[in-house]
Amino acid sequence: MDGRLVDLQEALVPVTTHALHYGTSAFEGIRAYWNGENLSVFRLDDHVRRLQRSGSFYNMEPGYTEEQMARAITEVCRGNDIRESAYIRPLYFVSEWGISLYVTPDAPTRFAVIAFPMQQYFKDGGISACVVSWRRFTDQSTPVQAKMGGNYLNSILATTEAKSNGFDEAIMLDQSGNVSETAGANIFLVRDGHLVTPDNASSTLDGITRDTVMHLAEKQGIATVQRRVSPSELYTSQEVFLTGTASEVIPVTSIGGRSIGSGPGSVTSLLMRLYSDAVNGRGDVPRGWLTPVY
Repeated sequence: MDGRLVDLQEALVPVTTHALHYGTSAFEGIRAYWNGENLSVFRLDDHVRRLQRSGSFYNMEPGYTEEQMARAITEVCRGNDIRESAYIRPLYFVSEWGISLYVTPDAPTRFAVIAFPMQQYFKDGGISACVVSWRRFTDQSTPVQAKMGGNYLNSILATTEAKSNGFDEAIMLDQSGNVSETAGANIFLVRDGHLVTPDNASSTLDGITRDTVMHLAEKQGIATVQRRVSPSELYTSQEVFLTGTASEVIPVTSIGGRSIGSGPGSVTSLLMRLYSDAVNGRGDVPRGWLTPVY
C-alpha cells in the first residue's frame, strides 16, 4: 500500500476518503497460476495498462508508473509466499479531496494491491443464467471501458435479481435491448462452428480474458464475429459460455430455465482446455502473457 508492504490490519483509509463517497476507484482483477514450480501472473502488463487507462477517464493519476505497479503486484505475491493459484486486486483511488465532484490530475490518490488464494470461482460443469430487467449502463452516461468501483453498482443490482430468482449469473441487455454481458463477465455464443460475441457498441467491456479466448480460437481456425446479439439468439445457439478473470471460461448450461445444448459443448470444452494450458504455460503461449513471481 502506497509503495510498501504492510499487514492487512495496517492498510487503513479514513472515512473522508473521496472514493468511499463517490466511487472514484479504478481497479483490476488479475489471476496468477501455480504450475507446481512457479507462480505466474497472467497478462500482467495488459491488466496494468487497463488499470491506468480506467482512471484516466476521470482525470485520476495513480502516482506510480505502470512498471512500478506491475512490480508491486509481484512483490505482494512474493511477500505472502503464495504458492497456489491466486486472485490479485490492484486499485488506486482518490483519497482526501473533500466533497468536490471536480476531480483533477492534482487530486491525491492512493495505490494498493491485495492477493489471496483462489481456485475456481464457479462450480464445475457449468452454470445457470437468466436475462435480468436491469440494463447495462452505456457510454452515454458512464465510460464502459473504465473499470471503476462505482460502475459495479449496476452489476450488484443485476446479480441480486438473478440470485434471488435462483440463477447463478445475470445476463444484461444494453439500452437498445441487445445482449451486452453478464454482471461480471463477457458472453460468447457458439453458432454453426464459429463464435459470436457482443461488440463494444453493445456496452461491452473489452475483456482481457475475452481477447485471450478469441486469440486461442483463431489459432484453432475458429472465427469470432463481434456484432449486435439479440436475446433470442441465446436460446438458439449450440453453446453459450462466459469469460472473465474470475470466471475464466465457464459454460452456461441453462438460461431462464431452458437448457442450452446437452452440457458443456465441444467448442467450449476445447477452449476451456486451451485456456488452462495457456495460463499454466503449456503449449505455445504468446510472449508476455506469463510473468513469473519467483
